[in-house]
Amino acid sequence: MQNPTLDIQLQTLPHQPGVYQYFDADGKLLYVGKAKDLKKRVSSYFTKQHDYGKTKVLVKKIDTIKHIVVDTETDALLLENNLIKKHQPRYNVMLKDDKSYPWICIKNERFPRVFSTRRVFKDGSEYFGPYTSMKTVSTLLDLIKGLFQLRTCNYDLSDEKIEAGKYKVCLEYHLGNCKGPCEGHQTEASYHNNVKAIREILKGNFKDSLSQFRTQMKQLAAGMQFEEAQKIKEKIDILENYQSKSTIVNPKISNVDVFSIISDESYGYVNFLQLSFGSIIRSHTLEIKKKLEETDKELLELAITEIRQRFHSKSKEIYVPFKVSLGNEIKVTVPKLGDKKRILELSERNAKYYRMERFKQVKIIDPDRHTNRIMAQMKADLRLKTEPRHIECFDNSNIQGTNPVAACVVFRNGKPSKKDYRHFNIKTVEGPDDFASMEEVVYRRYKRLQEEGEPLPQLIIIDGGKGQLSSALKSLDALNLRGKIAIIGIAKRLEELFYPDDPIPLYLDKKSETLKIIQQLRNEAHRFGIEHHRNRRSKSALTTELESISGVGEQTVVTLMKKFKSVKRISKAKFDDLEAVIGAARAKKIIEYYQNK
Repeated sequence: MQNPTLDIQLQTLPHQPGVYQYFDADGKLLYVGKAKDLKKRVSSYFTKQHDYGKTKVLVKKIDTIKHIVVDTETDALLLENNLIKKHQPRYNVMLKDDKSYPWICIKNERFPRVFSTRRVFKDGSEYFGPYTSMKTVSTLLDLIKGLFQLRTCNYDLSDEKIEAGKYKVCLEYHLGNCKGPCEGHQTEASYHNNVKAIREILKGNFKDSLSQFRTQMKQLAAGMQFEEAQKIKEKIDILENYQSKSTIVNPKISNVDVFSIISDESYGYVNFLQLSFGSIIRSHTLEIKKKLEETDKELLELAITEIRQRFHSKSKEIYVPFKVSLGNEIKVTVPKLGDKKRILELSERNAKYYRMERFKQVKIIDPDRHTNRIMAQMKADLRLKTEPRHIECFDNSNIQGTNPVAACVVFRNGKPSKKDYRHFNIKTVEGPDDFASMEEVVYRRYKRLQEEGEPLPQLIIIDGGKGQLSSALKSLDALNLRGKIAIIGIAKRLEELFYPDDPIPLYLDKKSETLKIIQQLRNEAHRFGIEHHRNRRSKSALTTELESISGVGEQTVVTLMKKFKSVKRISKAKFDDLEAVIGAARAKKIIEYYQNK
């Protein structure tokens, strides 16, 4: 270690949980991290070999280390999260979410109003949320309005003012939406019973309200008040319909938070589902921009802390796809079977859909970011030294052994560059020899690029298995390009990827974007090659037909084709037109040939 001060700081770090902060020579905060053991975690930055470029840069910039010791790992998580949000260090992950979320407020009043708001005040009122969608808030408020008659005015309904007759009932009373507490038509106790039921519904507990309404309905029906009983029946239907839409798991699963993560090279997507009384009462996905070599475990721990803080979750149990360290206060469950496993899979599905939507949005709004992400992903998936910004793919075509040709297609930044596509007619190979043909076209392609001073690709893809790849490698060896350009072969049957000098193929996930781009390259090369092959065969067949006419040679065919453009037009041409081009004798032979045919 170059800096002696750093060496001393590392030696004196405690074996305790806490938070560490890295500063550069100018005193600027670079990075904040948490650790179960400060000494072990911080020392690992300076003793480990880092493959990731940004981590190497970070370590070089560290001039001073500061740390804060805390009692538990949970405290370390909370402190780390707060420091990251406050200082936003350059090398920490970015939690991409700065929205102001809506809440449902039960106002601290004698006859409480219930309404939506984006501002939370410490005035004794109750706030439920925050909700991730205004649509959810509107649905809940419509539900409450359909079930309970609450006031919407903002009058001060004190006992004195009501008794003094200060207020008069409004239109809402006459429409049946309010019971008129402003004139004393509804007691405070009755009103608060409704508020108590609303509070339970907002928590996700529909059971008590349903039970209460059913009892009322039976009492009204027994007293022959059938119209009133029907109104209560309608309310029960509204509540049951809402509950059936939101209940998707075992009702025994209550007061649980569910978290899952999907990630790629640049971003992590953490989905959060909050369950109460068997219903999902909240769903939210957090996008996290990676900065260093953060693992899914590190990202998930940070996101769980952030999300639980943001949504004021008090759940004592969480479901996650793998073990995370959150201290002893929270029970961590990794579901394996049944309803618990299904709800975790639902969370993962939500994270995947969110990621797909973000990709589509980014592709439209910020195509450069989309391209950069794809290139970084391909570099990692294919174990390349550099991003494959320029890829070339080769394919041979020699249907029924005739007219052997090859195609080279070019992709730049993951997209076809059709102006750079090239066809090759095989020159040095006799008969259908795919291996020798591949060796020829690869040599010709890169010999020419070298001679013309054109840039070489970062990746070559050979459509074929080990044999085709070996043939292409011979040409790269002959041109002294072995090791300077990455090259792989793709076998059609199992989509196996072969590397030079590696007998074991690589298998990519069938849904991976990297494999999709490779397949697109292969299919495009195949299409382009077949198209050229078909043109050559048809031209060859037509030309052969003319040359088969006695007295018509190759030069005559060329002259006719230049004038008439196709054999069909020649076959239908008049004698005078033909005579003007090739003379009377040959024109007569062609006319006779097609008349006899």
